[in-house]
Parts: sequence; structure tokens; C-alpha cells
Amino acid sequence: MSVDFWSPLKLSIEIAFVAGIMAIVAGILIGKWMATRHFKGKVVLETLLLLPLVLPPTVVGFLLIVLFGKNSMLGNLIVWLFDQPVMFTWWAAVIASTIVAFPLMYQSAKTGFASVEKDIENAARMDGANEWQVFLYVSIPLALKSLVSGGILSFTRALGEFGATLMFAGNIPGKTQTTPLAIYMALDSGNMTLAWTWVLCMVAISFIMLLSIHLLKV
Repeated sequence: MSVDFWSPLKLSIEIAFVAGIMAIVAGILIGKWMATRHFKGKVVLETLLLLPLVLPPTVVGFLLIVLFGKNSMLGNLIVWLFDQPVMFTWWAAVIASTIVAFPLMYQSAKTGFASVEKDIENAARMDGANEWQVFLYVSIPLALKSLVSGGILSFTRALGEFGATLMFAGNIPGKTQTTPLAIYMALDSGNMTLAWTWVLCMVAISFIMLLSIHLLKV
């Protein structure tokens, strides 16, 4: 296989890995907080957190352009700090993938933490554990199955991201052209052999990731 063949696959895995880590960290922290808090407007906030899961990817991409574009405060701040815009960069692809993968991790984490018996956490507190220790040594181990499941689903979702990445990060070979984008370009150019090869690779990776959830009994 040529370098051109492996480049989108390598890029997809790298972006999905980083996006998955970011989604896992954010999902665990926010999921734990939401699972243990009750406040006015919680339903609205949770709906906003889950919104990327149901929004069309093009809408997510459009909102990211508005948020990080050259006419936005955040976009101008990034240019001032890093001397370049985030759009059409490797990090733009990571951000897009993280946004669409986050709801899966958040929902799994929230469900897992909500299922943890409060009496067990309180017992750890009575034994002298602080909140951080309770979180690390009690809450996370007891919710681990949900966290692993959410992490795998998040990685798989980030791996297959297309629409938001295309709009926000572009389709730059070797830089932002992930496998889903490469498949689209191969199909558009009539190279069905190449498209099928990438498709089979993506199906195999996704199948293995989803199968691992069942093998790990999560």
C-alpha cells in the first residue's frame, strides 16, 4: 500500500485518539457533576450537552465556524495567542470530533455514576477519604463498565466524523483529510477500489471496537 493510502487512516486514528481522550475527560468530570447535582435548569443544560448527538454534522460545523472563525472573539484570541487561526488545521479536526463524540461519553458516564450507591461513597467519606479520593477510588471503579463503554463509543464516533470536520477543518491531504473524507473523494473521482479498501478498513476497526464492549462485558 502507498503512503497516500495509509495517511488518512493514520490521521483518523490520531485525531480519534486525541478527541476520544478529551471527550472521556470532559465526559467523566461533567457526567459526575451532573449525576450528583440537582438545580433549576438542569434539564435545559443536559439537553444542550446532548444536542451534538442529534444535530446534523453540518450544523455543528457551521456553529464551530461561527464560534472559532476570524470574526469571533474566541477566534481572534486564538490568533493572538498562537499566531494562526484554528480553522483548517489538525486541531480543528480534533475539536469537531470531540464535540460530536462528547455526548456519548457524557451519557455513559452520567448513567454509570448515577448507579453508584451513595452509601458506599458516604462510607468512604466517614473513613476519612476526601472528595477527590472518593471520586478516584470509589466512584470511578464502581462506574468503570459504563466509562469503558462510553470511551469506546466516543472513539468510534470520532473516528467516523465527516460533516463537521469537512466544514470546520477542510479536506487537506496529510493534514485534515481523514478516512471518511478520503472515501468521499475516492468515490467522487470514481476510484471504487480505493474507496472500498478504506471502507473495509473502517468497518473492521469499528467492528473490533464495538465487539470489545461485549467481550469486556460492559
